[in-house]
Amino acid sequence: MKKILAPSILAADFTVLGEQIKAASEGGAPYLHVDVMDGMFVPSISFGMPVMVSVRKCTDMFFDVHVMIEKPDRYVERFAECGADGITFHVEADEGHIAETIKHIHETKSLKGVPLKAGIAIKPGTPISAVMPYAADVDVIMVMTVEPGFGGQKLIPETIDKVRALRAFLDSEGLAVDIEVDGGISSSNIENIIKAGANVVVAGSSVFRGDIKSNVSELIGLMGEN
Repeated sequence: MKKILAPSILAADFTVLGEQIKAASEGGAPYLHVDVMDGMFVPSISFGMPVMVSVRKCTDMFFDVHVMIEKPDRYVERFAECGADGITFHVEADEGHIAETIKHIHETKSLKGVPLKAGIAIKPGTPISAVMPYAADVDVIMVMTVEPGFGGQKLIPETIDKVRALRAFLDSEGLAVDIEVDGGISSSNIENIIKAGANVVVAGSSVFRGDIKSNVSELIGLMGEN
């Protein structure tokens, strides 16, 4: 499966955000990861609609929107209107409505005129059995490798076993679904994450601290050939 690096703007310097996004794109990153937090599902509050609209004006990168909010179905159209290309929501935040939300996302078109990609995410403490019933209906499954809500955390080692088990399950079912990992990714552990079966990697601090273009190139190189 295609290996994709998704720099997270949660770690970017917003005084020069446009320049930093350009550097990440020039380094070879095709995705831009946008974390939306509501202060309820997770303690933090992050980017709202105006930020997404502004960022959309400066890049045509794939907007990988990760919503850490309660009742995510409420905002699917608005995220699309703001530039989302894919929306990933947490199964823990949408219990009882997961299938309906996935369907809603797929039925909504992006600004590019194509259906949004739909993803589901799980926290470190949630077993992969929570996403198995929906695996055939989504484009991506995200395994959080830190507790959601804050950037700069260290990767929880046990989550790599979840990635490995999830890839084995998807392969056994013949499902070509992306596995995305988010949290604590750096040059020291990205190879192990890829070997475990992930193919979409979110990186924040390891991209936006230092030479962004060089950092992106290094991480993509460590991910290996597509």
